[in-house]
Amino acid sequence: MQIIQDKASLQAFVAKQRQEGKSIGFVPTMGALHQGHLSLIEACRAENEIVICSIYVNPTQFDNKTDLAKYPKNLHSDATLLVDASVDILFAPEDDEMYPEGLETISSTISFGKLESVMEGKHRKGHFAGVGLVVSKLFHIVKPDRAYFGQKDLQQYAVIRQMVADFSFGIELKRCPIVRETDGLAMSSRNVRLTERERFVASKLHETLQSAKNMLQEGKSLNEIKDTAIANICKHKDFKIEYFEIVDLKTLQSLSEMQKEPMAICVAAYLGQVRLIDNIIAEEFN
Repeated sequence: MQIIQDKASLQAFVAKQRQEGKSIGFVPTMGALHQGHLSLIEACRAENEIVICSIYVNPTQFDNKTDLAKYPKNLHSDATLLVDASVDILFAPEDDEMYPEGLETISSTISFGKLESVMEGKHRKGHFAGVGLVVSKLFHIVKPDRAYFGQKDLQQYAVIRQMVADFSFGIELKRCPIVRETDGLAMSSRNVRLTERERFVASKLHETLQSAKNMLQEGKSLNEIKDTAIANICKHKDFKIEYFEIVDLKTLQSLSEMQKEPMAICVAAYLGQVRLIDNIIAEEFN
């Protein structure tokens, strides 16, 4: 595996692969890699001749500077995992490579309308503008045939899907299933910050989502499902819920009644100082 830190070298590599007619898959990450990330790499490797993974903790998508400062970083161990996963290129730029004019000079922004006004967007102002900015930069640099994202960040996937369509990137997006611990907790780079006590109760989020899905399939009203789910989570005093929503899977807009189209059940909650998100899809769609 080759580690590249500047755009010009990566673009030269990509151009050579293009000349040789090779397909390019791309997995953008912020590092602190775990099995969830590696599942994206595995899916990418199965469908492409060249696999590129980026590791960049993008400051413009953090509304909470403390969260940015605490975000785990270990490029050496991440690189070891990527070597074992047969990644061809690790792109690991610094801030001055991604934002050469400086973070304080950024004036361009991307608006995602209703998609960024709910759930994550409602509670993390400017988050998706930062996500859109950095992912658009990465897409312009890598120019992949396919890009892979995890379902855990469902709203991020929806935002990027909208951006790809709006700006005609011509990239095939792949949404890959959530990888979970044995007790159901969605794998996340933030999980390492949970205390032993918090880790014990963290799986209750997934249990609640699964129970809510069962109630949905039983035909219970959405209000009853939400009330029951929130009450179940609040039984554990360590949790502080930000939102629990049943939404249309494509638009991510909150629903007040059952619909035939696919739905998603989404939750975000603080467990101590750690913010956890999770979701479950009531009906898959392509």
